Amino acid sequence: MNVNVMTLRQQTIRVLSKQKAVIAIAIMLFVMLFPNTNFYTPLNIMNIFRAASPDLIIAFGVTLAVICRGCDLSVGSVMALSGIIAIQLINGGMNIGLAILLATLSGSVVGFINGFLIVHQKTEAFIITLGMGMLVKGVALLLTSANPVPAKNMSFMMISNGSLLGIPNIMLFMLLLGAFTYWLLRYTSFGRNLYALGGDYEVAEHSGINVIRAKWVAFTITGTYAAIAGVLLASRLNTGSPIYGDAIPLLVNCGVVIGGTSFSGGVGGVVQSFIGIMVMQLLVTCMGALEVDRFIRMLVLGIVIVIIICMDCYSIKRKKEDV
Repeated sequence: MNVNVMTLRQQTIRVLSKQKAVIAIAIMLFVMLFPNTNFYTPLNIMNIFRAASPDLIIAFGVTLAVICRGCDLSVGSVMALSGIIAIQLINGGMNIGLAILLATLSGSVVGFINGFLIVHQKTEAFIITLGMGMLVKGVALLLTSANPVPAKNMSFMMISNGSLLGIPNIMLFMLLLGAFTYWLLRYTSFGRNLYALGGDYEVAEHSGINVIRAKWVAFTITGTYAAIAGVLLASRLNTGSPIYGDAIPLLVNCGVVIGGTSFSGGVGGVVQSFIGIMVMQLLVTCMGALEVDRFIRMLVLGIVIVIIICMDCYSIKRKKEDV
């Protein structure tokens, strides 16, 4: 009897540890049933998903980098720069489609350089992407003289703020990119290779996988997704600004880890990252609805981030000890 109880307890702990993000969402939704707020109105629910869409798009890209045992702290700066480039080119008279393409390619270039330095020069992803983020932020500040850049073309604004069948366009873009990334990871050799090299780089290399190309492409896609998110955010706000995305790198990387994509690599996916980002978004929204002081919000987010990193490090340690 005691053995059965212990087994049940171990299984319960294992399930809860894997579903901690879902449990966190359930707790927040339950708590928000009691205060007298407009949290459960259809408009607010739609606004939550609309606000989370740029972060989710970036998270889908970051998921690729984290699965292959990396991270990308340049995504916030890339997001800011791509929106600025798109608006400045459109304001200068360039075709909207071409301007968006060039802005998106700017993120691809940053991701390409990140990948080159990480896989060819064998540098630490954390340091390289942090430095690249500072470099890109400097470029954004120079292009704008540290001032917001308003868009003059209303058609650009409608890219994110329009809707189809009542669903905001920015959410549709997020869902399409999420579905594509899910397919990429689950049904292609590229996705399987990422899981393999994240699980054990040397084994993947000796099994014939082109680990350098796979990881390089992963970081290039991460930069591309960050640029797409930046263009969509600039369209939604009708403004580009170098201050956009300052908190994005930590929030997105931690959100991805909350969902179950570990920094140790080899596990996770799009669905897990979606859930993890929604935990962060719901936490911010709930504190806003409860009128929590903004300094307290920063404190709470900081505590959550520290706890997440500690839990992930502990999980990595346990995994090594089990081996």
